[in-house]
Amino acid sequence: MPAKNPRISAVVDPGLLKWLQTKAGQEGISVSLIVRDILMKMRTEEEEQYWATEGEERMRNFRPSDALDHDDVWNSP
Repeated sequence: MPAKNPRISAVVDPGLLKWLQTKAGQEGISVSLIVRDILMKMRTEEEEQYWATEGEERMRNFRPSDALDHDDVWNSP
């Protein structure tokens, strides 16, 4: 029976495996779910860092004279 979600394989050192197994045991979930949660957290952190950098860049380049006011945006014909 095929798996519902795609699978990946990773090679880890024995110390990391032991830590993952311990953490999985403490949380009552599988090692696979621990790894998935860590990857999802890293993805979220990278996205947040990307958008923070984008926002800072936009603030550096922002000119109030280029901004649109409320009426320009919502009441245009």
